[in-house]
Amino acid sequence: MKILLTIAYDGTNYFGWQMQDNFVTVQEEIEKALSKLFNKAIEIRGASRTDRGVHALGQRGTFSVDTTIPMPNLPHALNNMLPRDIRIHKAQVVSQDFHPQYNAKNKTYRYKIYNAQFLDPVQNNYVWHIRSQLDLDKMQRAAQFIPGEHDFAAFCATGSSAKTTVRTVYDISVKKDFDNIISIEINGNGFLYNMVRIIAGTLVYIGNGKLTVADMPVIIQSKDRTLGGITAPPQGLTLVEIKY
Repeated sequence: MKILLTIAYDGTNYFGWQMQDNFVTVQEEIEKALSKLFNKAIEIRGASRTDRGVHALGQRGTFSVDTTIPMPNLPHALNNMLPRDIRIHKAQVVSQDFHPQYNAKNKTYRYKIYNAQFLDPVQNNYVWHIRSQLDLDKMQRAAQFIPGEHDFAAFCATGSSAKTTVRTVYDISVKKDFDNIISIEINGNGFLYNMVRIIAGTLVYIGNGKLTVADMPVIIQSKDRTLGGITAPPQGLTLVEIKY
């Protein structure tokens, strides 16, 4: 049978999701736990290849195995074998032709910025610390150019293997969650390599005056990566949810 897991993790101590030689990854830790539980080599296919330091609340992954373990009990069994910074929240049986990446209808990411002179050390691994005051209104107005179907080549890092840079963003919000935290939440049918982090970096450049609100549609239409902001650091990014 094919089983779909819903996975959460703190990415601080991992070199991303995907298996890598000589580096500890989230995929490696989960495969080790699965292989130990079922006493055979198990491979898991993830829905999103999160980078080093990126977190997840709703990563998804599938693997195949014959088992009599009830699905509600499977997360408990796996969590007992996993590090404390990786947790399985749900397990469910899916059809054999189900693909965790290609069957996804939309994904939601959240990027958090700590906008204050001094960083709260508790937030260190989960935010991008920006000391200079950001103009939230300008960031919100610029973000409204992003929803829709666009060629997002200007927001794609080099090294992408995507066949097309056209994506659809359904919704984006920029708001203050707490006194010092600005949260950018974006939902779309898929995202290019570092796309969310580049959008966040561009919005920060607009918020600090290095770019203007009017620059955003120009950047999108240009398809030129060099016109936008920097790629925001990974620790502020969380994969929130993947819907099927």
